[in-house]
Amino acid sequence: MSKYRFVLLDADNTLLDFDRAEEIALQTAFARWEVPLTEAVRARYQAINSRLWEQFERGEVSKEKLQSQRFDELFAELGLPHSGADFNRTYMDALGEQGCSIPGAADVCRRLAQHCPLYLVTNGVSRTQHRRLQGSDITPYIADVFVSEDTGYQKPQKEYFDYVAAHIPGFDRAAALLVGDSLTSDMMGGQNAGIDTCWYNPGGKPNALGVPITYEIARLEELPALVVGA
Repeated sequence: MSKYRFVLLDADNTLLDFDRAEEIALQTAFARWEVPLTEAVRARYQAINSRLWEQFERGEVSKEKLQSQRFDELFAELGLPHSGADFNRTYMDALGEQGCSIPGAADVCRRLAQHCPLYLVTNGVSRTQHRRLQGSDITPYIADVFVSEDTGYQKPQKEYFDYVAAHIPGFDRAAALLVGDSLTSDMMGGQNAGIDTCWYNPGGKPNALGVPITYEIARLEELPALVVGA
């Protein structure tokens, strides 16, 4: 019998290769708008985007504001008159076409799904995330998907996980495991929700925030043994 009866899995950079998807989408969008995507421009975008995502996770900025402002700020620094909202639509359309998964993720999901249902818990834009999943090899193993935009809340808010719990039949927090790569949205989210956590940390980063973590793994292939209790 499995140690856990419910597994909540983050999507981006846990199961889906967001870094690769983002790079392809940025290249596509910048090419369509005929703006050079230099290393300096890419680095500046990453800094702006990371800051706004942190603000979003703290509830300080809306998803809509985040999406347009990241490009508005970037183009203002570049001295370009482009609309951040319009550019974001081009970028999000390109991102939605990228369903590439982390190597080995589909096989891990297949093995886990033999023991318990799997649920995706992700902060993101609903249309984009669902489009990406349509083209992904992990989708056949996922029982349901909870995108923050659909719930009205976002990780790490307790309310987000309350919504998830209310929409999973027979959900028991004591029998659930939350798996993700983010200390702020996933590990802190699990702490807020009273759910065991597993930090997927392939880069061996330090837990600089001191967030309580139940397990830590460097490879997804380590996960089935934790879930099954073997």
